Amino acid sequence: MTLTTTSFGMRATAAEVIDGVDLSGRRMIVTGGSSGLGVETVRALAGAGAEVTIATRNPADAEPLVGEFPGTRAVALDLADLASVRAFCDAWTGPLDGLVANAGVMMLPTRQVDAQGWEMQLSINYLGHFALALGLRTALEAAEQPRVVVVSSGAQLRAGFDFDDPQFERRAYDPFVAYAQSKTADVLLAVGISRRWAEHGITANACAPGWIHTNLTRHLDQATMQAFGAMDADGNLVTPDYYKTPAQGASTTVLLAASPLLDGLTGRYFEDNQEAEVVDGGPEIMAGVAKWSVDPDAADRLWDYALPVVR
Repeated sequence: MTLTTTSFGMRATAAEVIDGVDLSGRRMIVTGGSSGLGVETVRALAGAGAEVTIATRNPADAEPLVGEFPGTRAVALDLADLASVRAFCDAWTGPLDGLVANAGVMMLPTRQVDAQGWEMQLSINYLGHFALALGLRTALEAAEQPRVVVVSSGAQLRAGFDFDDPQFERRAYDPFVAYAQSKTADVLLAVGISRRWAEHGITANACAPGWIHTNLTRHLDQATMQAFGAMDADGNLVTPDYYKTPAQGASTTVLLAASPLLDGLTGRYFEDNQEAEVVDGGPEIMAGVAKWSVDPDAADRLWDYALPVVR
């Protein structure tokens, strides 16, 4: 399979990858759109004319962004609460051109579970978005060229999905392994949607934004941040050369959500605005998408595992 490439590098911004693209009349949802990468994703899409709904736990946090773009609104959504997801979906009317599954949580220091008993990183990063996509499927089908974009992470290279103990009920809880598993699940979500809904015109792709200073790292301790090269001995944030700005980090998401360069493309994984090579995962692998993250059998198995929970 030939990999899809673009002229945009890792330093391209979200606005640059859709420069000249008119999104007037397009309706999009961005989860977690009130902070970090979500803000820059919303800003780029709304700036190109899209009507953007910011789905966030606290809509008040999005008020500055809503004020910046009159066609934008903020609606309450708690991805860890399936009742909240259902309420959001039930309230949606009309077609939906783009669903950007951007919200997430990273490396919770202790094991926490939702009402269904799902480990919280897997619940927020994957299960809530799975339920959201299912609930909005009819709205997506009503659009002309609907797209789903799932924001994953390079962490998917570190752990496959453990079907024997996905909720860490028997194995020792590891914050990073739990996060990595949830990000693998995110890619498998895009693969699963692509396998089932492509015939209905819905495309789905996943991406890694790269390394960026956002509040996603709020649960990381100083030692971990220092190991990443992102904090000095005094606890001050530093920015290594391989880090991006939030606007640069959001570029691949926006490319997948709105660029005509990727019309019809589905079931792929992008990083730095390029389709990534499929590789063996492992601790020494720094780029690409792990074989286990795009395994169609794993995607089908995960879909079947989660479906009874959200129905």
